[in-house]
Amino acid sequence: QVRLVESGGGLVQAGGSLRLSCVASGGTLSSYVMGWFRQAPGKEREFVAAITRGSFRTDYRDSVKGRFTTSRDNAKNTVYLQMNSLKPEDTATYYCASSTGLVIRTTQRAYDYWGQGTQVTVSS
Repeated sequence: QVRLVESGGGLVQAGGSLRLSCVASGGTLSSYVMGWFRQAPGKEREFVAAITRGSFRTDYRDSVKGRFTTSRDNAKNTVYLQMNSLKPEDTATYYCASSTGLVIRTTQRAYDYWGQGTQVTVSS
């Protein structure tokens, strides 16, 4: 069973940057498509970004395109989410998740294992 642990969240002012990390254990990261989701209070969890196994393709929700970048280092069993130009509406708990599928999916049910989440708060 894959265990995922996120880190790097925190409080940042609007316009600032954060880099989230997600470290996998109990499995080989290169075997999974990796996704990032977020959930704000009172809202449903939503897709943010994902990256294929060999980093050949990435996908992002429209509201973060050009500001967020996901990458991975399979040798370190780690996936990253670089978040720039943060906005108050980016405030949420961010989760990484792994999928055994071959292509990027944006739905939660496509992902098998989830981390516990890391809080990102963007002040105006």
